[in-house]
Amino acid sequence: MIRYEGSIWRPPSEARSLILQATIGCSHNACTYCVSYKDRQYRVRGADGIAADLAMLDKQAKERVRRVFLADGNALAMDTPEILGTLSVLEHELPNLERVGIYGYAKDVRNKSTDDLRDIGSAGLGIVYLGLETGNDELLRWSRKGITSKENIEACKKIRAAGIPLSLTIILGLGGIEHSETHASKTAEALNAIDPEFVGALTLMIPPGTPLFEMTKRGEFCPMSPEESLEELRLLIEQLELSECVFRTNHASNYLPLAGTLNRDQRKLLDLLESVLGSKDQTPLRPEYLRGL
Repeated sequence: MIRYEGSIWRPPSEARSLILQATIGCSHNACTYCVSYKDRQYRVRGADGIAADLAMLDKQAKERVRRVFLADGNALAMDTPEILGTLSVLEHELPNLERVGIYGYAKDVRNKSTDDLRDIGSAGLGIVYLGLETGNDELLRWSRKGITSKENIEACKKIRAAGIPLSLTIILGLGGIEHSETHASKTAEALNAIDPEFVGALTLMIPPGTPLFEMTKRGEFCPMSPEESLEELRLLIEQLELSECVFRTNHASNYLPLAGTLNRDQRKLLDLLESVLGSKDQTPLRPEYLRGL
C-alpha cells in the first residue's frame, strides 16, 4: 500500500489514475484562495521516491495501471533530468502504462526550453494541468499568483509548441462582482491566445485557513452569488474563440455542470446558461452543501 503525505489533490479527469507524489507540496504556495498545501514544506521526491512507492505494489497491481498522475501541486517544477528519470521509472515498472499527467505552474516552464519539454513529452508525459485562473493582471497580483497573464500565456504556448496536451483551469468569481466583467473578458482573451485542448472552470470557494477567508470576514471581499457566477460564465463563453477545445464545469465547486466542445457547442452552452439564468427554478444548481474542493 502506497503511503501519502497530507491530503491528495488531483484533477477530475484523473479519478482512475494511480497518484504518486513526485513532489511534496507546492513550490509557490502563496495564493490567497488556496489551502491545499499549507501543511507541508515543498520538496522533490523524484525518481527515487517514485521507485520506492512502486516497490510497494505487486506485479499484478502494476499490470493494472493504465494512467498515473504525478502530484503534488506542481511537480513540473522538478528539473528536466529529474522528470525524465521519473518517467523512465514509470515506463520500466508499469508495463501497460498509457498516460502520465502532471500539475504545472507557469514559472515551472520558464527555465525549460521547448526541446526540454519535447523530450519530456517523448519520455511519456501525456498532459499538463495548469492553473491559469484569470487573464486579469490585477487579479493575479491580488491573489498572489506570482505571475502575469503574459507569463501564463507564454508558458502555455511553449507547452503546446512541444506537443504536450494542455488542460487549463480558470476560477469563476475570483474578482467578485466588482471585477467580474474584466475577469471574464481578460480570461477569454488569454484562452483565445493559447487555444488549449482542454479548459475546466472552477467556482471560487473560500475555505478557512486562507488569506481570502480572513479578507471575507473583514468585509474586504464579497463573494458572488450563484447567479452572478453563472452570468460571469456566460460572459466568458460568449467571448471565446477556440479551435477544438473540450470545455467542462464538472468540478465539484461549480453550481452548474456544463460540457461541450468550443467553439462548436458555444451556442448550446449559452442557451443552457440563459435558460437557467432566466428561470427562478434553482433545481438545476448544485446546493452549497454539496460543493467541494
